[in-house]
Amino acid sequence: MGKILYLECNSGISGDMTVGALLDLGADKQAFTKALQSLGVDGYHLHFGRTRKSGLDAYDFDVHLENEGHGHKHDHDNDHDLNYSHDQSHHEHNHDHSHSHDHDHDQSHDHNHDHNHNHGHDHPQVHRNLQDIYKIIDRLDSNSRVKAMAKRMFDIVAEAESKAHGIPVEEVHFHEVGAIDSIVDIIGVAVCVDSLGVDEIVVSPLSEGYGSVRCQHGVIPVPVPATANIVSAHGLRLRFTDNEGEMVTPTGAAIAAALGTRKDLPSSFQILKTGLGAGKKDFKQANVLRAMLLLEEEEGAGENMWVLEANIDDCSGESFGFAMESLLEAGAADIWYTPVFMKKNRPAYMLSLICREEEISRMEDILFIQTTTIGVRRYPVARTILNRKKRKVMTKYGEAEVKICTYKDRTFCYPEYESVRSICRQNGLDYQTVYSIIRMEAEK
Repeated sequence: MGKILYLECNSGISGDMTVGALLDLGADKQAFTKALQSLGVDGYHLHFGRTRKSGLDAYDFDVHLENEGHGHKHDHDNDHDLNYSHDQSHHEHNHDHSHSHDHDHDQSHDHNHDHNHNHGHDHPQVHRNLQDIYKIIDRLDSNSRVKAMAKRMFDIVAEAESKAHGIPVEEVHFHEVGAIDSIVDIIGVAVCVDSLGVDEIVVSPLSEGYGSVRCQHGVIPVPVPATANIVSAHGLRLRFTDNEGEMVTPTGAAIAAALGTRKDLPSSFQILKTGLGAGKKDFKQANVLRAMLLLEEEEGAGENMWVLEANIDDCSGESFGFAMESLLEAGAADIWYTPVFMKKNRPAYMLSLICREEEISRMEDILFIQTTTIGVRRYPVARTILNRKKRKVMTKYGEAEVKICTYKDRTFCYPEYESVRSICRQNGLDYQTVYSIIRMEAEK
């Protein structure tokens, strides 16, 4: 299976905890800050530091909002980012300064002062809807996978808030402070996950507290409605603890829902590296999100999957294309079309896809919404897949990514299409030549 990212949410999950854990795990900090700077959003600066939680050294990531002076991220652990914001004075921000936790303003902060005078500065009264957020993400200097991942996380939160407040998704608005926090956390998570080059992501059950939290509209129960809606809609596993207070934020739940690609850990694996992202509260246990890079040991491992099929004779080619993109973004392992003849001798296509059992509902939603099918059949299948990992190699034309697959005592190297295409276009070369150059470099 290659590398697996495992998020252990025994003390809940939030946006800042996830970013901290991924950076501690080795995600590219420079790519993270560069991506945020490309958005043209300012009014904040980033803090990168270390802190202790129950005696454990953890990565402390924070967003400092400039229109709030030197205060920390607005309602950092309770990032209810849509429609309402919390009374900040109601919550504590614990940074464990007792162990010489320094805020080094020369090295631990990145100041994002994008002095864009063409309305580049954020106004405290500005509210953004989902389409506004999409436009910001589209400015991102990154690949399409990162943008799709970020949009999916925002979609999940917006849909949950829409249901919680009884309004259409297009009427859900991000308050200015919440928008900055959400943009940084969600895009940061997408960039960090992409830089780690993992093949699968497993999210543990989410631990949640009890009681209530205060928002601008009053006191609401834990888990807050948006979080509960996300857990319900996406089949997340939740367990309650005896900790008072919110442990799973809507952004944290959306991250878990969007990132998970498989339900359970493999039966045997190696731990390559561990990262800890610090939360801003203190519980009986360490308030950290632990992220692990795992390597599955089994080669040629068998895996149970499901095939979903639909015969369609009245759908346009454009709709088929968009449906395929949507299904792949949602986690389908493979998709293909087969020409068939239906009843009354009508020419048609059979749309087929492979997915995991926990993804069936999500796939069916897309099939019924994005195509004209009125029925989907499914059946279980077993597949054998090779152990694989991604690696970057340097050629005389620049860096390229390759996929390394192993089977018993044999190794196979396959250059990634996006890398081959990029080098071809930049240097006016043909595909086969570039493919061979990358492959030879990787096999050295």
